[in-house]
Amino acid sequence: MPHDDYAVIMREEDTHAPSEPAGQVFNSIGIIRTFFKEKLNIDQIFGCSADINAVIHYGTNYANAFWNSQAIFFGDGDGIVFGPFYNDIDIIAHELAHGFISSKADFRYTYQSGALNESVADVLGIMVKQYLNNGTADTSNWLLGENLFIDQINAPALRSMINPGDAYYLSDDVRDPQVGHMSQYQDLPIFIDNGGVHINSGIPNRAFYLLAKSLGGYTWDIAGKIWLEAVSDNNVTKRANFIEFANATIRAAKKLFDDNIAQKTQQSWLDVGLVLKLQ
Repeated sequence: MPHDDYAVIMREEDTHAPSEPAGQVFNSIGIIRTFFKEKLNIDQIFGCSADINAVIHYGTNYANAFWNSQAIFFGDGDGIVFGPFYNDIDIIAHELAHGFISSKADFRYTYQSGALNESVADVLGIMVKQYLNNGTADTSNWLLGENLFIDQINAPALRSMINPGDAYYLSDDVRDPQVGHMSQYQDLPIFIDNGGVHINSGIPNRAFYLLAKSLGGYTWDIAGKIWLEAVSDNNVTKRANFIEFANATIRAAKKLFDDNIAQKTQQSWLDVGLVLKLQ
């Protein structure tokens, strides 16, 4: 590692962290574990391993975070635009969620399947943030990464699930690139954002928001359960597109709840421009 001062948080039962940032990440992981277990009935986030490895102070001026099947890594930011990537529990939950997704649907990280991978991670991230703040679909601001930008930068958050593309604007070249409707879909080559995984993920993000908003209450009670059931659907392929996943959420709504919830689920996808066969 380029830094001597980094921390690996390995076990939930550990009681000591070597630095304040490490303790912060440790505490956040504990909250995320509790949320997964108590609200989603998921004991093991990664499907089998109980250990979660986390590395902070990764790289030099590294402005990102990632999961690589062995651990989650967090940079300290570049100090110009971004601060540390471990300051937001929703960002930590997002990276852990990639491990959960890999143990279930294992969406390939390209094109629409990659956008679904990103979106489901955002969904889990926003639910953890809402859980921590006791927020509902109505009271949440639906912003991800509110603490990522340094104080001198006038940027509210990294992403908005209400209005993808409106989270931040610094210049025409530095702005929230997400889209929230199929009419805005970016058909990009693989060498640009892996085919638009961070850009087009705003479409399923907004679909989740619309469903949760139509239902009210805590997002994990109904909408979250529908999304996670769809992720676990054996009929959903690793290269799933938006329509395939949308149909899986509709099936999940019928299976877990009723036709009324299924209709609301279908409507949330129609409202972001997906062309679905009425079920």
